[in-house]
Amino acid sequence: MSRIVIDPVTRIEGHLRIEAQVEGGHVTDSWSSGTMFRGIELILRGRDPREAWIWAQRICGVCTTVHALASVRSVENALGIEIPDNARIVRNLIAATQNVQDHVIHFYHLHALDWVDVASSIKADPGKTSQLAESISSWPKSSRNYFKGVQDKVKELVERQQLSLFSSGYWGHPAYKLPPEVNLLAVAHYLEALEFQREFIRIHAVLGGKNPHLQTYLVGGMTTVMDPNEPEAVINPERISLLRQLAKQAQAFVEQVYVPDVLAIAGFYREWFEVGEGVGNFLACGDYPTGSINDTAGFFLPRGIILNHDLSKVHPYDPKNVTESVAHSWYEYSDGNTAVKHPWVGETNPKYSGPKPPYQFLDVDQKYSWLKSPRYDGKAMEVGPLSRMLVAYASGHVQVKQLVDGVLTQLKAPPTALFSTLGRIAARTIEAQLMAKQLQGWIDQLDANMCGGKLAIHNGEKWDPDSWPKNARGYGFHEAPRGALGHWVEIENKQIKNYQAVVPTTWNAGPRDVSGQRGAYEMSLMKTPIADPDRPVEILRTIHSFDPCLACAVHVVDGHRRIVMTKPMV
Repeated sequence: MSRIVIDPVTRIEGHLRIEAQVEGGHVTDSWSSGTMFRGIELILRGRDPREAWIWAQRICGVCTTVHALASVRSVENALGIEIPDNARIVRNLIAATQNVQDHVIHFYHLHALDWVDVASSIKADPGKTSQLAESISSWPKSSRNYFKGVQDKVKELVERQQLSLFSSGYWGHPAYKLPPEVNLLAVAHYLEALEFQREFIRIHAVLGGKNPHLQTYLVGGMTTVMDPNEPEAVINPERISLLRQLAKQAQAFVEQVYVPDVLAIAGFYREWFEVGEGVGNFLACGDYPTGSINDTAGFFLPRGIILNHDLSKVHPYDPKNVTESVAHSWYEYSDGNTAVKHPWVGETNPKYSGPKPPYQFLDVDQKYSWLKSPRYDGKAMEVGPLSRMLVAYASGHVQVKQLVDGVLTQLKAPPTALFSTLGRIAARTIEAQLMAKQLQGWIDQLDANMCGGKLAIHNGEKWDPDSWPKNARGYGFHEAPRGALGHWVEIENKQIKNYQAVVPTTWNAGPRDVSGQRGAYEMSLMKTPIADPDRPVEILRTIHSFDPCLACAVHVVDGHRRIVMTKPMV
């Protein structure tokens, strides 16, 4: 029996520590620890609710805009504000763009290296890689010379022992199974994805003024002026044309590069459809309204709960059933550590009681994480693309069912295969296809409104704080790329009295709760095979399948800059 420590887990946003107990070549227990404190909720107290989104958006620089959207929605919900149709469409476009870009970045730049042996690509036959690429896709960059050029670049780095961003990997690990030609294909597309995401995110520059941390949100709508006859307007015919072009390019990259690569790589790792199952409960708050934000039945992505892997029934989601436990978190509640609290009355009172660095292991019988433990109706939940696609699939979403069934057919796998590490990857790929295609429809809606003279994009009816009630509470939500995001705000005397954010990675990466229930990360690692305890790439495969964003969950650095690092991987 041995204890493996991975600290820090890299190729994520933020600081995460995983400890796993290994016996007989498999994980028999695990613990997930966020190692930095989050304090944004404290910073927001006493501020003007109309500026909350500006501060909340700084929770993360990778998720960028998602917290702004959840934040403005929370204040609008508290004050009873409906936004104009154009604001709804622009917000949908911004959110969907973030979704597609984030999924592409996750697969190629954060997760692919768990499956792709970069060093092996120098042994590939570029001609065979070209043949493979042309057999699975019509993507134009598939010539032998193209792949030979990429291979030469990698070979030069290997020979100089200057692998740069590819250094410190577990290259040559027995868990890697891809032939050299597939590795070369993936490395080439890794580099292409860097160029793609940089170009595609120009949609945020147009609609949000900049990226990251967009600047055009406003309680009541957006600041993006529309005018078909004004060249200086943010949204005009020229900008609509650019948005269409960028959306078309995104759809092509997703369908001709991202999807074929995932299918090709997954075929060599089919056993991972049986690893990384998790808690078996899935939560989606739903998103992308087609009308009023209050018409939850009209969301493009439905909300709901799936329990115990049962796809025959989708249970209703009610944010009133969300609670947080701090029994194993470095916080204290005023009425005792065994209490659970709803976010509207939640508290963020930090109290570190763990070991002092440097230390070998966490005291996992006590408190061991800066993450809280969210629960829905007392149950641990998984959130993210897999949850969204499962809820949509079980709800009868026509497009999702077609995409899911198509991918499963190509992989020769049943729907139950989605409850796994590879299932999360497949779900993210399916969602990227869905949202890339949907972008065109929203651009068309925006164009039709503009050409029809429907230009309103902000509702200033309740902008004056003197019109607000003395006390109000609101809930704002968003299906961020990594999962269900909730912001809860209490407004009193025109100021924020309390603010709580329950983010996707807190749902998934949180420690055990007051009842001892493991969270999604901890459950998903159970029974994971470990070939080499000194290079636990298998643990990284499952953890990375969630796309961790610890910056959202915990994000104030240790002022002493202490570093604890054991068995790192790029």
